[in-house]
Amino acid sequence: MARRPLPRILSSGTTSLARGRDLARTAADSATDVLHPLLVIGRGLRILAAAGRRRWSQTPKDKRGPALFLGAACVLVVALVPWGPLLAMITLMAVAAWHGRDRTPAKTGPSDAETERLGSLYEALVPYFSIPEDPSPLFAHGGDWDKAFSGYEFDEAGRITRLHIRYPAYFTDGEATSRARIETLLHAKSGRGREYLFDWDEEGNQLDLKVLAALPTGIAAQPFVTSPGETVLGFTDAGGVQRTLPVLEGDEPRDVPPVIWRTGPRSGEPHLLAVGQPGSGTSTLLRSVALQALRHGGDVLVVDGGGSGEYSCLSGRAGVLAVECGPTGAQATLEWAAQETERRLIATHRAREAARPAPEDTRRPLWILLDQPSVLAHLSVAEGGPDPLAQLQVPLRHGRPAHVTVVVAEQFGHLELLHDAVWQHTRARVVLGPATVQQVADVLGLPPHTTPTAQVPPGRGYARLGTGPVHRLQVPATPDPYDEATHPAYRQAVLELLPERQPGPGGGRGGLTLAKPLQAQGAALDAPEFPEVRAETP
Repeated sequence: MARRPLPRILSSGTTSLARGRDLARTAADSATDVLHPLLVIGRGLRILAAAGRRRWSQTPKDKRGPALFLGAACVLVVALVPWGPLLAMITLMAVAAWHGRDRTPAKTGPSDAETERLGSLYEALVPYFSIPEDPSPLFAHGGDWDKAFSGYEFDEAGRITRLHIRYPAYFTDGEATSRARIETLLHAKSGRGREYLFDWDEEGNQLDLKVLAALPTGIAAQPFVTSPGETVLGFTDAGGVQRTLPVLEGDEPRDVPPVIWRTGPRSGEPHLLAVGQPGSGTSTLLRSVALQALRHGGDVLVVDGGGSGEYSCLSGRAGVLAVECGPTGAQATLEWAAQETERRLIATHRAREAARPAPEDTRRPLWILLDQPSVLAHLSVAEGGPDPLAQLQVPLRHGRPAHVTVVVAEQFGHLELLHDAVWQHTRARVVLGPATVQQVADVLGLPPHTTPTAQVPPGRGYARLGTGPVHRLQVPATPDPYDEATHPAYRQAVLELLPERQPGPGGGRGGLTLAKPLQAQGAALDAPEFPEVRAETP
């Protein structure tokens, strides 16, 4: 059953709804502050009434008559005394306010278990933050941890969630090795299985440790509010970027901070390299990129080196030029992509010489997506053919002015098979799945700012664009819509984003064939005609 489209107010007015919720929440908080005394008095009156009913039920029946007479006499006396009713009302309100006050005891310090945990963590840091020459060490065995730990928070299980540490000025916090030792120790002593953020203040000699909340994994593929040339790689922490996107997580609208990758002639990171273990979500990332490229009117070439058929949903769709999974088809497709890049460069150069705008077909984005290309390279060399990856040098080196973008996804075990051109020109990098700090640093050029965990959901990792910072990343759920083992709602979301199928031999569900013949456009150029490329079925 097809999912009904959301009303326009929910699909396009997410920001207005969020602003309305914030205003309502602010008004409710203000009303609570104004009416707080009345709420306290009302709670006290309810407590007094309950106590009176309980006392009356405990009074013997033979004594209830005299008690009623005594109460009525007291009321009469109060009524006859000058200012008696007013004083009685003030007294009643004061007693109700006293009984209705918040009696939750304020926590003034850590519990015994928390104190013991802080003490053991302090003793573990002594060998790293002390030297024998220090006359008054901040860290010393048997010392007071209150001077070193100025702030701390614990969760319900008694584990540390935030810790503010002061350390001596002579500690070598400018060396990555020294900081890594402290971070490893704090990670082990504070509890494994969680992701920690370490914020070093080298000027003030302070370290702030914080446990990061898990990134949302329930955001499926959907039409993101982006402009042409912007691709959402995934979502990150609120403090990492200065922008939010309205999305739907299930049926709930919310604003989340995205990791935006910008491509085009003015981009400093025109190509992308994604690395991960099997099942880490690199294919999901490529499908997400392909859907966003097709939505903005780009042409897509897909080379599936793994031959798993996870991109068969794109075969025969409008804008998809080819979906290849064999060495012969990949070689011909990448050769055409190299020649198409050269043709675009020549056409753009001639248009500029003639003081004319570049032809429209040269400004249409062309996306080349390669999943595990090292497998195809190995098969091609084993069969005595040329290396298909050699054809990537032209799109990688000259693709930016020609509106050609290359996205390569590879596994950690095959990184040495990638050409140097891939490493040199893919300045946007993504690492997905479980990985060590050294593996992340080798791919991204910088170690992660958090502690990687051994168990992560698919599509979870890190991203770095050019020379920017390292961001935590969660790729939107974009599974193969023909894989029945995945969530039905995610599969339906992908199907709704796919373009219409084109009539022809490439319109079948399982056939991995070209959507249209790959041939050069623009007969005005003196370029050779390229033969039609035929794809192979696995």
